[in-house]
Parts: sequence; C-alpha cells; structure tokens
Amino acid sequence: MTMDYTQLYIDGGWTDPSSATIPVHAAATEELIGSVPRATEHDVDDAVAAARRAFDAPDGWPTWEPAQRREALERFAAALEKRAEETARRVSLQNGMPIWLAQHFEGGFPALLLRFYGGMVADTPQEETRPGVLGPAGSRVIREPIGVVAAIVPWNVPQGITFLKLAPALAAGNTVVLKPAPETVLDAQLMAEAAIEAELPPGVLNVLPAGREVGGHLVAHRDVDKVSFTGSTSAGRTIAETCGRLLRPVTLELGGKSAAIVLDDADLSSTIESFFATTLLNNGQICWLSTRVLAPRGRYAEVVDVVSGLAGSLTIGDPLEASTQVGPLVSACQRDRVESYIAKGSAEGARLTVGGRRPPGLDRGWYVQPTVFADVDNDHTIAREEVFGPVLSVIPYSDEDEAVRIANASDYGLAGSVWTTDPERGERVARRVRTGTVGINAYVNQPNAPFGGVKASGMGRKMGPEGLAGYQQVKTVYLAQPATA
Repeated sequence: MTMDYTQLYIDGGWTDPSSATIPVHAAATEELIGSVPRATEHDVDDAVAAARRAFDAPDGWPTWEPAQRREALERFAAALEKRAEETARRVSLQNGMPIWLAQHFEGGFPALLLRFYGGMVADTPQEETRPGVLGPAGSRVIREPIGVVAAIVPWNVPQGITFLKLAPALAAGNTVVLKPAPETVLDAQLMAEAAIEAELPPGVLNVLPAGREVGGHLVAHRDVDKVSFTGSTSAGRTIAETCGRLLRPVTLELGGKSAAIVLDDADLSSTIESFFATTLLNNGQICWLSTRVLAPRGRYAEVVDVVSGLAGSLTIGDPLEASTQVGPLVSACQRDRVESYIAKGSAEGARLTVGGRRPPGLDRGWYVQPTVFADVDNDHTIAREEVFGPVLSVIPYSDEDEAVRIANASDYGLAGSVWTTDPERGERVARRVRTGTVGINAYVNQPNAPFGGVKASGMGRKMGPEGLAGYQQVKTVYLAQPATA
C-alpha cells in the first residue's frame, strides 16, 4: 500500500496542485512507496502571498503575544508527538536512517524544539530600555520578526532540520514557506497534517515539495524577507549570490569535512560508541561527522585497526530493524557518488582496510559497506571533499601542532572532535581548531548552544538564543526628550 497525497498544504489547508507528482521510493527495497504533488512556481507565488497576508494582517501572527504563540506551538508539538512513530518510520523508509536514530532525530526532536523556542520567546523580554548618553532621553531596543521566511531543507535529517528553522522562526513571529527535498516528502506531508490539527493560522506555515528550480524561484521571490538554507556548499553559494544581490538576510548551513583528532593519550576502547556516533552516524549522511580521523604516528597502526574493526563490525540491514546500525543511502544517485569517491581513494594511493563494496546478500537497496582508508594524505580527494556516506580517512600526524594544522587545512569548518583521556588538554586543542563546533570524546548538539560553520561550511547559527536571533531584526526607538519647564 502506497502513501499518496494529492494536495499541497498552503494557506492553512489542502490546495489542489497545479502539476505532476514526486514519486517516492524506499531506500532499502527501491520500491515505490508513495507520491506527493510537485509544487510549481505558481504554487510558490500562492504560498508566499499567503505567508505575506498572515504576517501583514492587523491581527497577524507577529501581533500575537508571545504566550499566545507558545500555546499554538505547544499544540503543534503535541500533534507531532501523536505522529512521532509514523514520522520516524517514513523517514527511515525514504532515506535509510536507522529507525532508532529516526525516533530521536525525527520523532522526538521537533516537539522539543517547538517547546524550547516557544518558551524562550515567552519568558525572555523581547525589548529593553537603555538610558540616554547624550542627554536624559533613552532608547527602546525592540526585537521584531523579520517577515516571510523561505526555509529549504535537505533529505538527510528532514524533520530535525526543518524544526531547527521552523521552531525559532515561528516563535519569533515570522511566517514560513517550507520547501522539503524531493527525496523526503512523505514526512513533510504528515507534518502538515499536524499543523492543521494544531490550528495554526492560515498562511503561517506552507509546505511546497519541489526540486531546485522551484527552490530558486522561492529564494528570489520579491516578497520573501529571509532565506534559511541547509544543503550543499555549491547550492549555498548560488543562494548567497541571489540574497547578496537582493540585500536579503540569509542563513547557510553547508557541507563539512571535519576532523577527529585522536591524541596520543586517547582510549578509543572506552569511547567506541561515541566514536561511531561521531564518525558514521546515519550511514555517514550527516554534515558534521568527523570523517577525517587524525592519528598520532606512534599509535597509527593501532588507531587504523580500531577504526577498521569498528567499521567492519557494524550491523548493516533494513533500517526499520532495531538492530541495524547502518542502513542504505538515500538514492541510487547518492550510492553512485559515494562509490565514485571510494574509487578515487584507491586510485590516489590510499589503502583500503575494510569495506568499499556493496554488502553481500543485500541485492536490493542502495547499500554501501562502511569503508575505511589508511595511508591517506590530507591532499587526497577523499580527505578534501565531502563524501556524504560511510567513508573514513585515517591521516597520520607527528605532534599536536601538526594535528591542528591538518585539521584546519580544509575548505570547511563545521564541526570536529578531540579524543583524549585529559579533558583539559582536549579543550585546549579544541580551541585551536578553526571550526564552528567541536566535541570532546563525543559530539552532541545541544539545543541551548549555537551550531553552525565557518569558511565553506556556511554562515549564521542555529539553536540557542543565537538561533532565535537569526529570525529577528532589531529596531531602536529614540524616546522623547523630557519636557522642559
């Protein structure tokens, strides 16, 4: 039985589409499992117009008291929680995410974020009065919503990333036009059902499944006030060029090629589960993973053996099975891409220690074995470009200074990790790595701390108060001078 949708969620309800459909296939079986309408540029115009009305109306979404918006977001969170199990299942079917991970990232995280930001806006004053410096009159500094937000999300963590945008944007009083990736659209339609149940006002949230061309029209639309994009660096550059020309605020969370610095005192045996989660989680389909493993020369063979043993021991299989640690990649195209990088690694002289093939016995589905390369130079293609699959490169270094130099010798700067038995030493090294986030003996995104990158990994921050600030603009009102006698 397939999950077929025939309408788009625009202006608070289901609207007849104006074009063809997007077919959706299961990553593990390649079977057709559903379809949704494919939005067109005309649908973008309708959705942006609805969002504009919901923002500009005299009683529109930004005029609601923060406590009222929090109540609406609480209803949304509760409606999502009713659908959490099915949401996780749909994501696992579509992109191959192991179900235990989908239950956390896709089933639970969205509601947490809605409550977190709803409470932040309601409980924190959004304006302040500052005393005068050049006279007795002061100033009122007011944090206001920006307006209509175009939110474009990728397929790898579709609901988690969606709500990293929606939760702060909606809590701040913005309205949103969301474009999910065509590979993961069934979960987005389920989210729209939750929005209807929560009785979000018409136009506050609109959902447009579509490809790049329609996304480009949305980014350049004259009535969009802010763009928030998560995806590839190449697409991010194009979006940044458009927003720069239009002087439009933009947040970009792009690619990564992060380094796991294994210091000479590290005990990977005691942190192996965290090491797996930091390097190979979600079948390697996460931008912040530490896919370059930097190992001290004095322990290089040992680290290669540990990392190779980890990769070779992982359970590969149906993402809906609770025991599966590595599922399939999202599509045949993505599998071909990963396999091309594996071929480049071997061609450039790296030594394949484990994996590198399609797993035996899994004749259907877009699977690739977890793969480790040793004897990798930081100039090799597999060490410089984002593979976005379960492929690790182990790179030797001589001392701590060289480890930091290699970690920083990348076009990217999204994340990273340091592995050591001395937490203070680990923090000293972490401070030297030029990147937006670093973990010590683990890597866990915290909702109350900012996440984002530098260099080719993007600009702007998600999560924490900084994530909220990205959806606000600041207005100053210079107060009237006191009347003189």
